[in-house]
Amino acid sequence: MVHNLVIIGSGPAGYTAALYSSRAGLKPLMFEGMQPGGQLTLTTEVENYPGFPDGITGPELMEKFKAQAERFGTEFITFRNISKIETDKRPFVLHDDFGDSYEAHAVIIATGATAKMMGLDKEKEMMTQGQGVSACATCDGAFYQGKEVAIVGGGDTAMEEANFLTRFATKVTLLHRRDYFRASKIMLERTEANPKIDIKIWRTVDEILQEDSGRIRGLTLSDPRDNSQEELDVQGLFVAIGHSPNTGFLGAEFERDDVGYLKLEKGTCTSVEGIFAAGDVHDPDYRQAITAAGAGCAAALEAQRWLEEQGIE
Repeated sequence: MVHNLVIIGSGPAGYTAALYSSRAGLKPLMFEGMQPGGQLTLTTEVENYPGFPDGITGPELMEKFKAQAERFGTEFITFRNISKIETDKRPFVLHDDFGDSYEAHAVIIATGATAKMMGLDKEKEMMTQGQGVSACATCDGAFYQGKEVAIVGGGDTAMEEANFLTRFATKVTLLHRRDYFRASKIMLERTEANPKIDIKIWRTVDEILQEDSGRIRGLTLSDPRDNSQEELDVQGLFVAIGHSPNTGFLGAEFERDDVGYLKLEKGTCTSVEGIFAAGDVHDPDYRQAITAAGAGCAAALEAQRWLEEQGIE
């Protein structure tokens, strides 16, 4: 069977692409991956997605996205990843990690990006359960009104998010493992000039300290030069050490930047004609549910038009 459209990846971008393409009668096949719903399923409370004035949990929001796409006929394959796309064949041939193959006239890649973590005990668990650990200041900063928080990182993202957090937190401690930064000069100077930010160099996080309720109450820090330790009292921890776009399964024919994010040519078109991209897989800047959903809509509309131009309906 040849599918009109295969969507690789779920989350706001993938589900929105599925909604628009299924309403257009394309009967898309979606591979949800090993984490259906994507990174948003790790977010306990979403307050900045339009239409939910009282907020909604990330998993609930993604369930609604999926149900809407399913209503119009999207077919889902869960807990399977696409491991290879043969782009030299038309229709395209996609292979999953179980050895099965699928044919598609068009493809939308919405595999997102994965936040890099420090690898600490309970770090991901605390993030999932909303216990004070986050990888997105823009998403969760408002929950720390009047509190003291720490952020780990040394690049522009860490500086930008540290400054953003000062809108809510009374104090932001920026922790960096060395005495020089990857951040641009202007971002570093802006951070150093912010009176609510305390920069601590030569600091790594050894342990996240928890209250009886499970929420964060502080951090155990160490100096990598002499292994001396100290405790830092904070009510929140933000990890800003980068993201990795999930593009490793794609061949060299897909143009990417130095980090691995897909480069787009016109609109949502990748460097391979007939294959489109949406969401964090090509967006290192915004990483928001609403921007990913918008990109998913655009990718679906452009895939539909491209298929019509090929005489495929």
